Amino acid sequence: MRSLTAAFAVLACAGVVSAADANGVPTFNRDIAPILYQNCSNCHRPGEVAPFALLTYQDAAKRARQIAAITQARVMPPWKATPGYGDFLDVRRLTDQQIATIRDWAEHGTPEGDPAAKPAPPKFPEGWIAGEPDKVFKMTAAYSLPAEGPDQFRCFVIPLNADHDEYVKRVEFRAGNARIVHHAILFLDTSGEARKRETAPGEGYSCVGGPGLDITGSLGGWAPGAQPATAREGVAHTIKKGSDLVMQIHYHLDGKPERDQSTVGLTFADAPPTKGLTLFVLGNEKIDIPAGDSHYVVKASGVLPMDTEAVGIFPHAHYLCKDMKVDAHLPDGMVTPLIWIKDWDFSWQGSYRYASPVKLPKGTRLEMQYTYDNSAANPHNPSNPPREVKFGEETTNEMGFAFVSLTLPTPEDVTLFRRGTRAEFIASMLENGVDAEALGPERAGQLKLLLAAFDKNRNGKIDADERDALVQFLIKRGDGKQ
Repeated sequence: MRSLTAAFAVLACAGVVSAADANGVPTFNRDIAPILYQNCSNCHRPGEVAPFALLTYQDAAKRARQIAAITQARVMPPWKATPGYGDFLDVRRLTDQQIATIRDWAEHGTPEGDPAAKPAPPKFPEGWIAGEPDKVFKMTAAYSLPAEGPDQFRCFVIPLNADHDEYVKRVEFRAGNARIVHHAILFLDTSGEARKRETAPGEGYSCVGGPGLDITGSLGGWAPGAQPATAREGVAHTIKKGSDLVMQIHYHLDGKPERDQSTVGLTFADAPPTKGLTLFVLGNEKIDIPAGDSHYVVKASGVLPMDTEAVGIFPHAHYLCKDMKVDAHLPDGMVTPLIWIKDWDFSWQGSYRYASPVKLPKGTRLEMQYTYDNSAANPHNPSNPPREVKFGEETTNEMGFAFVSLTLPTPEDVTLFRRGTRAEFIASMLENGVDAEALGPERAGQLKLLLAAFDKNRNGKIDADERDALVQFLIKRGDGKQ
């Protein structure tokens, strides 16, 4: 293959590229540039997070083999959702034909082709992509990062100063320093707890798995290449009076000292939403993965207490997870896949929005199954040799959650729904018993009291025939009201 490639390179230099082109060999101008401009250049351009640009023939030709290899392996573009398991917006995934075209171009000496066939390079907006927002919120101070070291996950608290409830129809995040901002997730906090954690104003606090508090809402997230979207008709994010924005940013250090001061632009709805918007959380905190275990399975489930529509999903785990699947089991026995990621990568987590709302009637059971690889064969394993890994906030711990964004018939349904889903979440935790070490003594003690009251067969966990009584008790008690 090397001699064949070399031969084509010689032919190209001898001026017979046009003959090769006529025989169907891909050229940059006609075949490769459209693929790169549509799928890669948004991140691979000067000033963005990607390590090199892909705007010119010279940019691409000198990295042709590398581009062919990483697209063949589907490392790039970074899109983890498996086709056929959820229909999503903004899909960043090359077709098999596009991947083969890049491979053939690299193998045939990277001919440039006819300049007239080259499309115009994309133009990227200088300011806000979706237009000037109504309000702009910036990190209260620039955050300094060292030249080298592990990735940082930092939560910054930004007061929104809302003196009444506000309704947001579009959110746009702008990385202050695109070279190091890998992704961002935007949470809302009305408890004041985030302010307490940020001991120095503007410095944020370390937060690996999440903000480390009971969130009261979310404004979505951002990853390179993401486009701001306007909420569907009747839907809006609600910012409660007195809310703080908790901006979680994943920083990837680039070899020199850097600073970042990212911003968020909010565009408000003209009227309050007519539909409710909330999160359904699937999760299992009983995680204890033995060293060397290459197939450790974590499951969780929960039942929807009323008719809903799923509009997005955000799956989350740490470095050891390799496969994550979330399905909806409808009351009529049908199964609707919500997402399946077969090659999870902690560095490329993101939020997935459905192309059309997914109807999920009352009584639907959402089920997640995540598989973890704690062996030395896992290239993402942060420990060498592998060690026992339990649930926790640090990157060297593990997690298993799926956050499903749902709309409800009316905004008034949100409070009752959250009571029901919180009850279902607690019941899911008790399906596996109580992990006192992971939960801490106070929280574990509360759960042990519930377990003792509803574990009728005394097997140390809540079984299916015990679950309904526990859920109804928690709903009536109002446990989980937010």
